[in-house]
Amino acid sequence: MTDKATLHQLIEDLPESELVAAERFLAYLRDMADPVRRALLTAPWDDEPETEEEPQAVQEAREELARGETIPDTELWRRLGHEPRP
Repeated sequence: MTDKATLHQLIEDLPESELVAAERFLAYLRDMADPVRRALLTAPWDDEPETEEEPQAVQEAREELARGETIPDTELWRRLGHEPRP
């Protein structure tokens, strides 16, 4: 039977070059063990078809961003009716 001490030793024995891959794999196992995280990770990206207006709106937003036409976060919060966070 595998215990955490065995897993710790396996990690200690890994070459430095494999640590990123090991971290990602262990994080994946952790996430898949949690039903909420699993549901979020396996949910479809978007299950609603795009409306005719959406591609144009996205293009306009990207063009505004490219021109630097953005607003500060505090302004966004104000427009949404919330107080900005300190």
